[in-house]
Amino acid sequence: MHRKIRMGMIGGGQGAFIGAVHRMAAALDGQIELVCGAFSSDPARSRASGQALFLPPERVYGSYEEMIDAESRLPEGERMDFVSIVTPNHVHFGPAKAALEYGFHVVCDKPLCINVQEALELEALTQQTSLLFALTHNYTGYPMVKQARAMIRAKELGAIRKVIAEYPQGWLSTFLEGSNQKQAAWRTDPLRSGPTGAMGDIGTHAENLLEYITGLEISDIFADLTTFVPGRKLDDDGSVLLRFRGGAKGILFASQIAAGEENNLRIRVYGEKGSLEWSQMEPNSLVVRWLDKPTQVLRTGVGSLAPEAQAHARIPAGHPEGYLEAFANIYRNFALAVRARMAGNMPDPLYDFPTVSDGVRGMRFIERVVEASKKQQWVAF
Repeated sequence: MHRKIRMGMIGGGQGAFIGAVHRMAAALDGQIELVCGAFSSDPARSRASGQALFLPPERVYGSYEEMIDAESRLPEGERMDFVSIVTPNHVHFGPAKAALEYGFHVVCDKPLCINVQEALELEALTQQTSLLFALTHNYTGYPMVKQARAMIRAKELGAIRKVIAEYPQGWLSTFLEGSNQKQAAWRTDPLRSGPTGAMGDIGTHAENLLEYITGLEISDIFADLTTFVPGRKLDDDGSVLLRFRGGAKGILFASQIAAGEENNLRIRVYGEKGSLEWSQMEPNSLVVRWLDKPTQVLRTGVGSLAPEAQAHARIPAGHPEGYLEAFANIYRNFALAVRARMAGNMPDPLYDFPTVSDGVRGMRFIERVVEASKKQQWVAF
C-alpha cells in the first residue's frame, strides 16, 4: 500500500489545546494525513475549524455520528483508516465504540473513558473486531523510557524492590475554573472529567509509566485524595501507596497545586543491583546508579543503547528532542501497525504503543484510588 494512512479527528477544534498537539504529532513522520473531522459539538465551529485546516467542506462534519457513518459509506480508497479522539473524557466512549463498530481503528486520548465498565466494553469490542486501538500515554514514547524498560527487562538491576513515580503541576493552585478557563473548567467538572481530577488527569500518566517501565503489575492500593482549593469539585492532589505482584512496593503522587511546578513527571526504580531515574523535564538523560560502580548518565543518541531506544530517537545527539517527538512516536508506531495490518503482516513489536488494555488498567487505577481514599484502607487492584 503506497499511500499515507488517513486520519479523521473528533474534537480538537478552534480553542482546543490537545488537538493541535495530536495533529502535529501525527504529521511529523509523513505517514499520516488528516482527511476529515468533526472538530466540535457545535457544527458551525466544526466547519470553521475544518476550513482553517484546509479540509474540503464535504469532509467536515457536524457530529461524530455523522462523520463515522458518512466515512463508512465512502469507497475504501477514499475513507479514513482510523479516528483520533481528542475530546474531554466524557466524550471518549461514544466515538470509540461507534468507530470500532463501523470497522475503524482508533487512537484515543487518555484516560480511556469515565468508568471501568465503559473501558471493559471497549476492550471487548476491540478484541471482537481485531481492530487496533492506541491510547496516547505519550510519555512511553521517549527513547530513554524505552532504554529504562529494556534494562529492567534484561534484569540489569536485578529484582525490583521499590518504585517512586511523581507528577506535580502547579497550574490549578488557584480557582482557575471560576474564570471559565476552558481547560480548567472541564478538567475539574465531574460530569466531563470523571470521578477524579488530578489523579485521573496526570496520576494515570504516572501509573502507566511505572507499569510500562518496570513490567510490574499493581496488586493493592492505599490512597489519600485531597481538594485544597475551596470550591473545587474534584481532587487536586493525591498520594498513593502501592503493592506490586511479586513483592515490590511503590509510592505515587500527583498534584496540580504544587505551585511553581510545570510538568515534572519523574520516576525512580530501585533494584537489587542498582537504580534508574528519569524525568520528563530532562528527557534525554537516564541516570543509572549502581551498588558497586560509578553512576552513569545515559544520553539519547549517545553510545550503545538498546534497540528499543535507538528506534525511537530521531535527531543527532546533543539536539533536544522531547514532548512532540515522543507523542509522534505513538502515532508513527500506530501507523506502522495499521500499514502492516493492511498488508496482512504482523506489526513489529519494537514499535509498540499503549493499547486499550492499558486504558482499562488506568480506569481501574482511578476507581480503586477513589475507593481506597474513601475507605482509608488498602483495596485490591
